[in-house]
Amino acid sequence: MSAHRSLVWLGLTPEPEQELPAAVAALRSPAAGRPPSALVAAERHRVERLVLRGTQRGWLRYLREVTDLVVQAAGSRRADPGAALLAGEVVLDHHRMLIGLPGAGYDRTAPQRRDLERALARLRARPEPALAGPSEPWSTI
Repeated sequence: MSAHRSLVWLGLTPEPEQELPAAVAALRSPAAGRPPSALVAAERHRVERLVLRGTQRGWLRYLREVTDLVVQAAGSRRADPGAALLAGEVVLDHHRMLIGLPGAGYDRTAPQRRDLERALARLRARPEPALAGPSEPWSTI
């Protein structure tokens, strides 16, 4: 590791490192529902590799991919809205915290913050899915 390499960005990674792998795996999964454990493990390995051996630039590139997945999910009825909301909120919080770090990370992520805010608003505005099954009368007369 270079003595000149900045590591301050690593202070912002605990929540994304914990929350993103399962949510991103769900967004990447071709099938609805819980993502395959192998996909979650692969995503966890990728995040771990980025955090342990990567750079801030590589980390922000990964979060750009996650942003793109969230934006796509907001425009799709087939994507898992729960996973998209979680991933979007985690990345948006991360990008907002960049304001406290040296460098241009906060300014570089401004378009992502805008895209995430719009996508999250669309995801939150979705109607709740209707309950399936026969309806029960509220009272019997």
